[in-house]
Amino acid sequence: MPVQVRIPPMLREATGGARTVEGHGSTVGAVLLDIDRQHPGFRERLFSEDGELRRFVNVYVNDEDIRYLAQLDTPVRDGDTVSILPAVAGGGRHV
Repeated sequence: MPVQVRIPPMLREATGGARTVEGHGSTVGAVLLDIDRQHPGFRERLFSEDGELRRFVNVYVNDEDIRYLAQLDTPVRDGDTVSILPAVAGGGRHV
């Protein structure tokens, strides 16, 4: 059983409109590379040119933020769920 990857609306164009895709790999980074293999260009939307996750991209494994785990080296097992959530920024309302 592969890892399920939840795709946010703003990235679904890169996955042909799919809300969830399946990826294979033993780490979060490997799964995301597998998704890019299946959907070329997907990786470019998540990673900067230096290979790091973009600053406003949050990734969770089974509801655990990978920033507090092993980041892209966080291990995953068959049946895990990886969720990609873009950070939402807002400003104060000035009157």
